[in-house]
Amino acid sequence: MEGSFVSSPEAEDEETYFFAYSATLRIFGDIPDMDAISAVLGVQPTHTHRKGDSGRGTSPYDHDMWSYAPPVDRSEPLHKHINALWVKLKPHKEYLLELKKSATVDVFLGYRSDCETAGIEVPHTSLQMFPELEIPFGLSIIVS
Repeated sequence: MEGSFVSSPEAEDEETYFFAYSATLRIFGDIPDMDAISAVLGVQPTHTHRKGDSGRGTSPYDHDMWSYAPPVDRSEPLHKHINALWVKLKPHKEYLLELKKSATVDVFLGYRSDCETAGIEVPHTSLQMFPELEIPFGLSIIVS
């Protein structure tokens, strides 16, 4: 996985930390035509699976899923991932709101680091997508 490494210039002995970010649109449930989603949104999914397909070492999936993550390097700050995703989705807001009537539509945000004391900040200008799509701002945080 790509990510950024940050160290303090004050001391050469300080650790270098790893940070990685992501933002992924997920549509899941019973999806009869995944190609229709791709056609309307104008993007190819970065991942799809069908109900019953085998997961990675897990039991079969309980639902269909179509997901898209914009091509932003994982080392870029979270707001850049969010902004890139919203640029693609904003013209299709009404379509996504309509999809929510028959499927679950959300945005999975990821933050991964090996720094136990770091935090994350997202500018208010990058939060427009969440109220517009009527979805919560949720962040998966993994510190390893």
